[in-house]
Amino acid sequence: MTDRVERSGLQVDTVLATFLEEQALPGSGVTPAAFWDSLSCLLHEFGPRNRALLARRDELQTRIDDWHRAHANQPHDHAAYKAFLEEIGYLLPEGPDFTIETENTDDEIARIPGPQLVVPIT
Repeated sequence: MTDRVERSGLQVDTVLATFLEEQALPGSGVTPAAFWDSLSCLLHEFGPRNRALLARRDELQTRIDDWHRAHANQPHDHAAYKAFLEEIGYLLPEGPDFTIETENTDDEIARIPGPQLVVPIT
């Protein structure tokens, strides 16, 4: 059985807690209490939504698996498969065009080109 310790209302594996508190966090400027409090807030805020998304994923996977079992040993019908995926909400209609804006991106990522692979044409 896994040994656990309580941190900010969370049951945390002892090995993970020890690693974070003794190796990962020292020198980072983040105290163990601040880390665990922040993690607890994030998990409580996003946990229900994440569980719902995982349940939806399981539902979709079950329906896709059932479809493949029902169509085993048959030639692939791309149109029928696509229609099925649209029907269950796995494929959605294409949305409007959009642009992605970023802020506070490191210059090494946004502006400074790095080595690039150059492949000769011939």
